[in-house]
Amino acid sequence: MIANQIKSVLLDQCQNYVNERLQRIQKTIEGIQESLTSETKSTAGDKHETGRAMLQLEREKAGAQLAEVQKLQEILAKITLSSSEHIRLGSLVMTSQAHYFISISVGKLSIENKSYYAIAANSPIGKLLLGKAIGDTFSFNGSKVLIAKVY
Repeated sequence: MIANQIKSVLLDQCQNYVNERLQRIQKTIEGIQESLTSETKSTAGDKHETGRAMLQLEREKAGAQLAEVQKLQEILAKITLSSSEHIRLGSLVMTSQAHYFISISVGKLSIENKSYYAIAANSPIGKLLLGKAIGDTFSFNGSKVLIAKVY
């Protein structure tokens, strides 16, 4: 598989990750909304108000998660799969230690039994990689890492 195909598959896997998260959050919000609308005033007024307040907090938390997923979608929309000499958003980077796809923080992804790490540009290792090129080195966790290839 050539580099652009690998990048395309990695990008698809990142988008699937974000879509799955989005669906989970939307189901959570729907469940909270149902609970809020179906809850009736009981004789234990304080208990009812506490329950509603807890549901409101859960809805706010889910709303924050939804905003975070929308930011991830915006980052993924900015990714171009064209190659560049210097590491940037959308780069596939082969180092002496691991293979990285600069996108969003998803973690370990596999393609044809090879491991790739989808990392955010603002992650600690992402910050070290940005702007570097083939042959450059950097130190991470006490190890010297060589950038072998950039796609």
